[in-house]
Amino acid sequence: MIHPDTRKYNAAQSPRERAICRLLAQTIDRGLPEADNKIWHAHPVWFLDGNPIVGYSKLKDCVRLLFWSGQSFKTKGLAKEGSFKAAEARYRAADQVEVGSLRRWLAESREVQWDYKNIVRRKGRLVRIR
Repeated sequence: MIHPDTRKYNAAQSPRERAICRLLAQTIDRGLPEADNKIWHAHPVWFLDGNPIVGYSKLKDCVRLLFWSGQSFKTKGLAKEGSFKAAEARYRAADQVEVGSLRRWLAESREVQWDYKNIVRRKGRLVRIR
């Protein structure tokens, strides 16, 4: 279920970005109904068993969709982000969101997970949990 704070985050965006955020939130929520959604580090994020899976954030000129384990997905279309296993897609309009690809990434995110929730305890070392 989309958390009220996520709805508030989406409503605070410009009309163009609001449309992107709403589409992402609805598609993620349908694709990962068992996930917990909350605002984490000021952005909407969905978690499975306490592990961050997917989220999005407003950047200067776009909305960034981020999958924490996305570099390990077989489905193409995400760009490497950062020094761990995250990958992203960036959108400037809602019609740029390929919902079919997003659904495939969401399905993969359930099966391919790196253990981010214990990264501090492991002193920065990631371990694949699925």
